[in-house]
Amino acid sequence: MLTTTAAVSCRCFWERNRAVSGFFPRSFSCRAMEVPAGLSAGKESSALPAAAALPNESQPTPATPVQITVLKAQDLKTIKSDVSVTLVRAEYNGAILGDSSKTDVLPDGTANYNFMTSFECSPDGPNSLNDTAQKPVLLTVIEVLQREQRQKEKTVPLGQAVVDLLPLLQGQCSFKVSAPLYAVPTSPLESLHPEAKGGLEVTVCTKEPLLSAAQLSNGNLLSITLEAAYSVPEAFAATGPLQNYMACLQVPAAGEKEFPLLFKNGILKLAGEKEPLPRPKKWPLANIMAPGALSIPNSFIVGGPYEDEDGELNKREDREFRIQAESTKRIVWDMERRCYLDPAAVVILQKRIAECQYWPVEVCGMSVASSSKGKTSKANKTKSQHSVFRDLRAQLSLTKEGSWTPGISTPLSRAVPSKTRKEDKEKMTKDKDSNRRMSNAPKIQLSDATVEAENVTYLSLDGQQYVEAGTFLVMEIKLDKALVPKRLREELTRRVKQMIPPRPPLPPRPAGAKKAVENYHNHVTSIAVAILSEYHELFGKQLPDQGAIDHQTLEEQKRQLNFELNSSGKYFAFKEQLKYAVVKIVREKYLKTTAFETQEQFQSFLSELYVYLMDEMHIALNQLLSEEAASPAPLSRTTEEQLWLFAREAEVNKDYKLASLYHQQRVAQDQRNIQYWLDYGAFCLLLEETTKAQECFQQALSLDPHHIQSLLLCGIVAVMLEHYEEAEIFFEDACCLEPSSIVAWTLSGLFYELQNNNIQAEMAFREAKKLLQAQLAKERSIPEAAEGEEGKKHISAGCVRSPSPGPGECLPERVPDGSADKLSEVVEPALVCVAPEEEATALEAALKAPSPVSGLSQPPCTIFMKAVKFLMKVNAVQFVHRALAHELLSLQGGPSCAYYLALAQTYLLKEDLSKCEECLCEAIRIDYMNPNVWAQKGHLCYLKRDFGEAKECYERTISFVEDAADMHFVYLRLGSIYLEEKEYGRAKQTYLLACKNSASCLTWLGVGIACYRLEEMVEAEDALSEANALSNTNAEVWGYLALICLQGGRQLEAEQCYKYTVKLGLRNDALLREIRAAQQRLGFGNPAPLSTPSGKGPPRRSRPTPARRDPRST
Repeated sequence: MLTTTAAVSCRCFWERNRAVSGFFPRSFSCRAMEVPAGLSAGKESSALPAAAALPNESQPTPATPVQITVLKAQDLKTIKSDVSVTLVRAEYNGAILGDSSKTDVLPDGTANYNFMTSFECSPDGPNSLNDTAQKPVLLTVIEVLQREQRQKEKTVPLGQAVVDLLPLLQGQCSFKVSAPLYAVPTSPLESLHPEAKGGLEVTVCTKEPLLSAAQLSNGNLLSITLEAAYSVPEAFAATGPLQNYMACLQVPAAGEKEFPLLFKNGILKLAGEKEPLPRPKKWPLANIMAPGALSIPNSFIVGGPYEDEDGELNKREDREFRIQAESTKRIVWDMERRCYLDPAAVVILQKRIAECQYWPVEVCGMSVASSSKGKTSKANKTKSQHSVFRDLRAQLSLTKEGSWTPGISTPLSRAVPSKTRKEDKEKMTKDKDSNRRMSNAPKIQLSDATVEAENVTYLSLDGQQYVEAGTFLVMEIKLDKALVPKRLREELTRRVKQMIPPRPPLPPRPAGAKKAVENYHNHVTSIAVAILSEYHELFGKQLPDQGAIDHQTLEEQKRQLNFELNSSGKYFAFKEQLKYAVVKIVREKYLKTTAFETQEQFQSFLSELYVYLMDEMHIALNQLLSEEAASPAPLSRTTEEQLWLFAREAEVNKDYKLASLYHQQRVAQDQRNIQYWLDYGAFCLLLEETTKAQECFQQALSLDPHHIQSLLLCGIVAVMLEHYEEAEIFFEDACCLEPSSIVAWTLSGLFYELQNNNIQAEMAFREAKKLLQAQLAKERSIPEAAEGEEGKKHISAGCVRSPSPGPGECLPERVPDGSADKLSEVVEPALVCVAPEEEATALEAALKAPSPVSGLSQPPCTIFMKAVKFLMKVNAVQFVHRALAHELLSLQGGPSCAYYLALAQTYLLKEDLSKCEECLCEAIRIDYMNPNVWAQKGHLCYLKRDFGEAKECYERTISFVEDAADMHFVYLRLGSIYLEEKEYGRAKQTYLLACKNSASCLTWLGVGIACYRLEEMVEAEDALSEANALSNTNAEVWGYLALICLQGGRQLEAEQCYKYTVKLGLRNDALLREIRAAQQRLGFGNPAPLSTPSGKGPPRRSRPTPARRDPRST
């Protein structure tokens, strides 16, 4: 037989899975590729000698007896009401193990058999471990009919049940099961899948485990379910000779052996209703008389969304084709085959995947002829064999738990294994010229066997028919354990703690008696201060130079003070305030919590307590009166949000010293706030102080080892410092702690790609994409439900903004055309090959790439843009460039507006203004209604000192209904342009808008300057006082306050304001000249020698001025 070799690209992954009970992969699909030249069986088996050299202890124990005991049958009357005598027959692996004795059926339908039989399981015998994994024990209940005279005893099969022996390969020595009993149909007209109408109680036991401890821990169980071949060519017709459709996989075994997994008896179904879901998986048995017994208990094909599958044909544009294919001509198996992989076979399988690229899958169609009596012959001598090879070479990954799957896959974490599904859509095509096809085109060659029988129709399938029909297979492959271990969560946490130095312990707080005494001192001090204040209100302050007060006057003052305290109720309030402190001393100092037994004890304790309290009161009063109390620092009016805003303003104005001061103030306010440390670390990254940023991020992580953002930032900084082992721990721990984080998986993929670990990178990107698809589907379901209620006439109301009116602007989830899909599939395999030196070229090439016409709906958000959004906030520009390179290659229809906007921001950080301008021009061409683009262009023009263009951009930005992300800085810079152009009224309104949204020293300063120029002195002073209250270190605020005081004739205040203006280093030379000119004109305000005229200035105004903070108070 001649065979032509072809292959399917179906990359196999060993997926992560954190399900406790088992590790099950998701569905996969793939398309075909040609086999490279040089593939041979010798190359595939190159890993066998090393695996065969494993110790012999991994071999199963030979000749282990497996004992089967059928205890009883139940509900036999439901199958046949007049049944009276039955027996049970046990079969295994095609051999009859024995029959039980005849047993009468009780009136309730119970038959007690207590039948025992056994078979031997041996590695080299007919009943191997693989047989135990995939072949059940078949039990047939047979009715014994009453014998008539001179006639032999007749028996009729009544029902069948199967017992799965898989628990024996999972470490169990015995188990008991109630096997469903399915009735055997008496005629072909009966239902082919009747429900179970009875049951058999069966126990299975062995004297010792079938697997040793080493085999159980190092071995594995492979399970493959072949569901169907969909969209088969028209050449598959129901007419002609009967066909037996089969598929075969060769699974590596120990030594030079290979174990075949054969799927027989595929059923050709014509167009009609698709297969129901869920539907049971079938046993690979041929001697089943009860069709219901073919179903594997508790094992179902559950289906699921196509987007959750791995591999290909899982995109939204493939959905319609998939739905049509499932209801057209197809070959259905729904069969599951299992295979036990001993430790040697596991090692061989790992090496095969690492060294050999292809794993063959063969699909065969064999003609079967029927005899005149209606019995099927064994098989035809001719078969049409279609070879398919799965690409397994690039599939090594460092996962501890999970399953591997052919197909473009990602790590998976699911807790419900029954709902996982893997699909292998193997495109079977034929193409003689492989160089003429794109990587996404199906290219598998099918081999046609030679005809060896003259009376048999030969099925010849041209490979092009598979291309036209779009034939694909649906398979599920799962392993009980991952082939490569994955780090445990506990190990990751331990490693993170080792890398993060422990925080110093908090200072011990005084507790118990000491704390109670300190509390009493504080209350005594506060009451004494309050009484002193009352005294001053009644009699005024007694100055030292007024002499001593006589005793009679003191007594009179004391009497009046007591009267005032008692009559106003303050004495009672002071007593109540002190009572709780005394109670704490009694409980903590004297440990008295129960009543006294006698009155004498009570009086004695009161005397002792009174003496102690008086002594402690004198101590507190002496501390209050002997030491000169320092004036308390004024409470800061700045909140955490204001400090963060001030720091951002300083960053934008490139005053990094001031920005660092504000960040340090935030941290000093609350050193246990994680976000403060992260913001400070991001600021250090902006200054390229990587080591300092690492300290900040590690400090945040020490506060909460499970904080995902801290873990990711620690990983990013570790990459920048080239500490790659630490970075891998951080990223892996983040994905383990938060498996639903799209950003965590994306950043992990970028890191693995940086390490040339393309497998892990592809897995991480795959998982991130699936999480994003699920998130977008959830978001789409909400407006779709609302639209269904409101009706079609309200659909257009869902659009807030669109580049231009169009019928598709309300459908952001619309799929681009096929050409964009092909472009994406061409460039996606190149993602893992993007080298660091090629990133800049890829980013610059985006400027020359064709962009979609303005007015089209924006493409949906991608995982890379979500990562860019996170990275831009923390100033991780290195990772931003890698993410943007992927975004450029993966987008369908060309780069998006968000891509160009993010790229422009990176160029702006580097002060590459020319490239930033090019990117913003492209962004405006794509979406000219995006306020963020116009705001960014305004910032660019402002930095280029093109204030006219910047003014137009800022005015356009604030005219949109939707605000830009950084409106605060838009208002600040637009207001400064108005001031420069002497449009003081518009400047005042613009700064007031900024104060309304987020007030700061700079916003109130702008209002004050505008009001001063408008000669609105009262409003100007109020605004500048607000600015001074928010930040008393701004020299320009003090300068304008000096001008206002000069205009108001307040000499002392003018001199003070001018003093702080000079002391803080005013950089505005024009303002400084204006102040000195006013001083020269008015003749006061400058306390410097020889600069102030001898004459007196105008009289000081008596109007109280707003409070201004002295910078020394900070």
